[in-house]
Amino acid sequence: MPFCEVGRHQKTDGAAANIANGIQVFYRTYGKGPIKVLMIIGLAGTHDSWGPQINALTGTVRPNDDESSVEDPSGGEEATGVEVCAFDNRGMGRSSVPTKKSEYTTSIMAKDAIALMDHLGWQKAHVFGHSMGGMIACKLAAMVPERISSLALLNVTGGGYECLPKFDRKTLSIALRFLRAKTPEQRAAVDLDTHYSQEYLAEYIGLKTRRAILYQEYVKGISSTGMQSKYGFDGQINACWTHRMSRKEIESIRMAGFPISVIHGSHDIIAQLCHAKRLAERLYPSARMVELNGGHLVNHERTEEVNKALLDLINTSQSRTNLYEWTNLSTKSSGGKASQISAWRAVSSSFILESVEKLHIFILYFFGLFALAFQHLRRGVMRLKPVKVEAALTN
Repeated sequence: MPFCEVGRHQKTDGAAANIANGIQVFYRTYGKGPIKVLMIIGLAGTHDSWGPQINALTGTVRPNDDESSVEDPSGGEEATGVEVCAFDNRGMGRSSVPTKKSEYTTSIMAKDAIALMDHLGWQKAHVFGHSMGGMIACKLAAMVPERISSLALLNVTGGGYECLPKFDRKTLSIALRFLRAKTPEQRAAVDLDTHYSQEYLAEYIGLKTRRAILYQEYVKGISSTGMQSKYGFDGQINACWTHRMSRKEIESIRMAGFPISVIHGSHDIIAQLCHAKRLAERLYPSARMVELNGGHLVNHERTEEVNKALLDLINTSQSRTNLYEWTNLSTKSSGGKASQISAWRAVSSSFILESVEKLHIFILYFFGLFALAFQHLRRGVMRLKPVKVEAALTN
C-alpha cells in the first residue's frame, strides 16, 4: 500500500517535528501524464470520494499501484495525459490518527500535502479541495504559491464561525442525528441529508429513488472503511474551526497569478453559499464563481458540470489566459465591497471567537467551583460522627 512518511519530507525542529514524525498519509495515484492534479478531500471523507472526478480526468478509477493495472508498454507519459493523486487526510481512512487536537490544523494538514508532493516528485500541481479540503488547499496555496498551477475550491468557507450551518429546525435535527450516529446505517442516513439536495434524493432511477440506492452504497462504503474515530473527528473539527486566511495569505494567492474556480452547490446546508462568494470576491481577479443546483457533495450530484468546470480551469492554466478574461466577478462587487466585508468579518470573527472562548472559560470555572464545593461538602458529611439517641425516660 502506498504511504508517505511526512516527517521524511519536512525540515523542522521542536514541536513541529514531533507533529510530523510518525505520521503516514495514505494515497493513491491514477493515470499517467505531465499534468499533475492533487485532490484534497473534506471532513470525514476518504480519497475515493473523488471517484467521479478521477474518472473524468484520467479515464479510470483503478489506482496505479493496483497489481491488475495494465502497464504502459512505452513506459512513458502521454504528452497531454493527466496524473491524479488523492489521499486520506490525517485522522481518517488509512492515514495516521493523532490523538491530540492540536495536531490537526489546516496549516499542519497543508504541510502533509506538500510532503506528499515532494514524495511523488511533483514540482507543481493543480490543487482541488472540497469543503475542509478546500481550506487546506488555500493554506497550501498561500505557503507555496509557486507550486500551484490552478486552484479549485468546492463547497468551501473561510472557516471558524463560517463552518456553522444555517440555523433552522432542519439543520438542528440533522446535527443531532449526526452526533448520535453510532452505526454505518445511522451514519449513512444522516450523510445523505447533509451531502445532497432533497430534490436530488427524491428523483427516481427506475423503480427506486436515489435515496434508496445511495443509502445501500453509503452503508457498504462506511462498513468497509469504518466509522471515523473520535480522535480523528474531533481533530478535523478543530482544523475547520481554527482555520483563518489572513489578508497577507489571500494576497499571496492573488499575486501568484494562477486561475481559481470557486464551485458551490446552492442548496448546501453545511457550507453556506454566501461565504464562498465572499472568498471568491477576496480572490479577485483570479477567481471565477461557479454556482450549481446541488448540495454539499456537488461534485457527485452535478458531476458533469463540476468536471467541465475543472477541465476549463486546467485548460485556462495551460493556455495562460488573462485572469481578467477568466473571472466572472465584477470590479464593483470585488473592490470596496470586498474590503468592507473583510473588515466586518475580521471584527465579527474576533468578537465571536472571543465570546465563545470567554463562555468556555466561564463554564469551566463555574463547574470547577461546583465540583470543588461538592467535594468539600462530601468530605464534611463523611467527617460527621453519628449521634447516639437514647430513648427518653418517662416518670
